Amino acid sequence: MDIRPASTVAELLAAGHLFDAPPREEWAARFLAAAGHVLLIAYVDGVPAGFVSGIEMLHPDKGTEMCLYELAVDDPFRRRGIGGALTRALVDLARERGCHDVWIGVEPDNAAALATYRSAGAGDDGRFAMLVWEFGGGTDGSQP
Repeated sequence: MDIRPASTVAELLAAGHLFDAPPREEWAARFLAAAGHVLLIAYVDGVPAGFVSGIEMLHPDKGTEMCLYELAVDDPFRRRGIGGALTRALVDLARERGCHDVWIGVEPDNAAALATYRSAGAGDDGRFAMLVWEFGGGTDGSQP
């Protein structure tokens, strides 16, 4: 397995099967151009097998932290340690960049995600509730 940061739109499009919806060129380009946005891709025999994305956030009284935004591993490659390796790679990168921590919100019944993150060194910070304001846009970017 080889883990590399994505640096081109073509890499993101080639890994499109890993995303919830097909990545759009325009959004992929914006993601890659944005400061503090990171996407690492794990390759097995040259095939994109998984990815992890992170976004640095800076706050005046907290400094910089990394949000582990999304982790995905293609079905045929699951249970081989790829998710843990991707998570550790993002944590290492965040440490190198001077972030004071890495965090992710996980549903309490998502046993696979919890096991992956814990195996990569994460600790439980208590219960988590995520509230969302939705504006009607779908994953295709369209508005109703």
